[in-house]
Amino acid sequence: MTPERLELPQGTLDLLILRTLALEPMHGWAISERLQQISHHALQVPQGSLYPALHRLERQGSIKAHWAASENNRRAKYYQLTRVGLKQLEAETAAWRKLTATVSLVLDEA
Repeated sequence: MTPERLELPQGTLDLLILRTLALEPMHGWAISERLQQISHHALQVPQGSLYPALHRLERQGSIKAHWAASENNRRAKYYQLTRVGLKQLEAETAAWRKLTATVSLVLDEA
């Protein structure tokens, strides 16, 4: 049985990328694979969404990148969280939890 694919609300991808990079530095393909794995294949982030988000986060100073050999010995750009990114992750996680709790209240009580 194939899980239903989910559409991410605006801005959610950045939060998920930051959370994934909080574990360890990763290249873009690994980030995409990790999100797919953790979500039980409900999230499949296309390259056309992933790489612009990575570049935006890099421009903001939330992540930084360096080139290194991947596990299959190919050259890959690895991304890692910065201090700014960690603070952003903490703030966005708190805001997300507050929003989802509030939406749940409305859905349950309305």
